[in-house]
Amino acid sequence: MARRVRAGWMAGCAALGLAPVLALAQAPKPAAPAAKTTAPDPAFEAAKAAFEALPEAERRGVQDALVWTGDLNAVVTGTFGKRTYDALSAYRTRSGGTALLDAAARAALLKAGAAARNQAGFVIKPDPGSGTVLGLPERLLPKRGPIPGGTRWQSADGRITVEAKSFPPGETSLDAVFARLTAPTPERRVTYKLQRPDFLVVTAETATGKSYIRYAAGETGLRGLTLGYDKGLAETFDRVVIAIANSFVPFPNSAPATPVVRLVPPPAAPAATGLTVAAGRVLTSAAALDGCASPRVGGRSARIATREAALILLDVAGLPDAVAPPALRREGAVSSEAVLVMSAEAGGAATAAPGALAADGRITAPLQPGAGGAPIFDGAGHLTGLVSVYPSAPRMVAGVVPPARYDAVPAERIGAFLASAGVTTTAATGGTAGATAAKLAGAIVGIACQP
Repeated sequence: MARRVRAGWMAGCAALGLAPVLALAQAPKPAAPAAKTTAPDPAFEAAKAAFEALPEAERRGVQDALVWTGDLNAVVTGTFGKRTYDALSAYRTRSGGTALLDAAARAALLKAGAAARNQAGFVIKPDPGSGTVLGLPERLLPKRGPIPGGTRWQSADGRITVEAKSFPPGETSLDAVFARLTAPTPERRVTYKLQRPDFLVVTAETATGKSYIRYAAGETGLRGLTLGYDKGLAETFDRVVIAIANSFVPFPNSAPATPVVRLVPPPAAPAATGLTVAAGRVLTSAAALDGCASPRVGGRSARIATREAALILLDVAGLPDAVAPPALRREGAVSSEAVLVMSAEAGGAATAAPGALAADGRITAPLQPGAGGAPIFDGAGHLTGLVSVYPSAPRMVAGVVPPARYDAVPAERIGAFLASAGVTTTAATGGTAGATAAKLAGAIVGIACQP
């Protein structure tokens, strides 16, 4: 069961393009947005060869040390990729070393990681109250006490809380827990949510705090991990969150299940998101499709009907008609204005993410792969821009992509582009972002790229 739960967690995260910190095995990653082919980096390839020549335990030890030095915000898998390379490079630059992975460099890195781990008093051990196994920074969390079905640890000042909790079979369900954790409240904003048949993960923020919650389902019920901490501690405690998440095993005593052969791979995240603005016409960002020679929408071939430096209008024969495009915003952005970003996700569904639009036109939001080209709506439901491009290797914390800043194509540029292409936009009318999102969900499409 433990391996089946981890496999399900990996598959779900892979479907959304996430690096699943709570898993202990490598899973196939979804296709990244198309990019121009570049020559191999000799330094990267040399570091990769040196890393892969190490025994697995040593590879994991190097990555774990990089987590504790604050250079790696990702899962400890023992496999080499860009995040591990960048983390090694950052550690070498900061420490003044000259090599990435020779014996002396590894010894210095492992020593630095062990020092940080020991300073926090990090110990991995079973929790009899919940039946789980997890690592805890005991020097940071001296207060310990029982809670129903588990254990709670807290810092002396109460600014950090960690809970391990279990529910017996039949007492509750993942659906019920997910509904409770994602229910909207005035004080708490959900920044990320994901539910699969055997696990869920939710992250949220309040005005002063952050939280990270994971629950897994097994034959013995539900078991979960909750971390809550003051935002002022994020710079140093985020690395501890990753270490705790890496160590958490919800069902340590379950017998391994027979591996399940997946005949159909999970759907990959789209290369970009498009907004249907007229019959057979899809608007998206040019940067999001940079290097994409053969775009496809809904399995249909698409050709570029019109383009300029920042925008593309695709012609997709046979694409179902969409509702009239939303009203364009006429005035510029204001500081920290609340907005909603609608993007296509794996499988074709549309998802909405809250964000903040700055006066410089850039947006801060917890977006996921495929969000390049996604439309941005203001509080009145007006189209205020498109996300310009999504990074091919986003920064992750505890397995999820936290809110980050993205460039956006402004509404006035969109209006001029559509007008030149003969697409008429509606006049500004009243409404809300939520109503617009519900109305336009069918107009949000994923754009795939054929090699």
